[in-house]
Amino acid sequence: MFEPKKKEVILNIKQMRVIIKKLFTHIFLFIGGLIMLMPFIWMISTSLKEPGAVFIYPPQWIPNPITLGGYIKAWTFLPLSTAYLNSFKITLSVVGGTLLTSSMAAFAFSKLEFYGRKLIFIFLLATMMIPMQVTLIPMFILFKNIGWIDTHWPLIVPHVLTNAFGVFLLRQFFMTIPDELLDAARLDGCSLWGIYWKIILPLSVPALATLGIFTFMAVWNNFLTPLIYLDSMEKFTVPLIVSACQGLYYNDWTLMMAVGCSAVIPVLIVYLFAQRYFIQGITLTGLKG
Repeated sequence: MFEPKKKEVILNIKQMRVIIKKLFTHIFLFIGGLIMLMPFIWMISTSLKEPGAVFIYPPQWIPNPITLGGYIKAWTFLPLSTAYLNSFKITLSVVGGTLLTSSMAAFAFSKLEFYGRKLIFIFLLATMMIPMQVTLIPMFILFKNIGWIDTHWPLIVPHVLTNAFGVFLLRQFFMTIPDELLDAARLDGCSLWGIYWKIILPLSVPALATLGIFTFMAVWNNFLTPLIYLDSMEKFTVPLIVSACQGLYYNDWTLMMAVGCSAVIPVLIVYLFAQRYFIQGITLTGLKG
């Protein structure tokens, strides 16, 4: 008579434990996410304050009064619009070129049989272990000899032609695509280019979106390479303009935070629009070695 009630009580206790565990997990994740967001919130808050208000104690998280003076100065007195155009030109060129070259190389390494395929792929992966700083001086000498210094070409061409990580990422995803689809396409008379363009790429949108986001973030935030190769202010990218806001004896924190917020906006927009594909690509990539 009491046995069913005991089972119900035990089940209720287990359910309560699960609910409490989930509750504490969500509280912990919420607090952790809030802590990670605090620097970004502080940057936005500082960008909307009056000059000097950043040093008020206790700190003001909500500016009083709210002013757009930092943004007006950033877009009026600094060549931020030109830097934006330069960064978009370089970033979109690199993203488009990388997706094309990396996907073609990954298709060859994953679906085509040729002599030395595994050995060549191992050598390609080995290049990922070479720090960029090791090749910086030889690359600078090379680009100086061909007249590419103070141009955007050194910021585009090496990224497009030497992205071993992109080839590796897409190859892992392409290997999960069944070979039977390719065999059926060959029986229907489809060429290798047709298989690559009409079958491989449409099925690989999540992996391509993942690589595109990684590449966009890396190129948009790249500071060292433009600093080495660019001399003219009209060719500067956004990170160089952000660095130019720092003074030797005085820093306008409102202006710096306004420029920083302006620099972050494109990355946030790209990630928000491609978030679903990004998570799916990270989940599916690398299931098959």
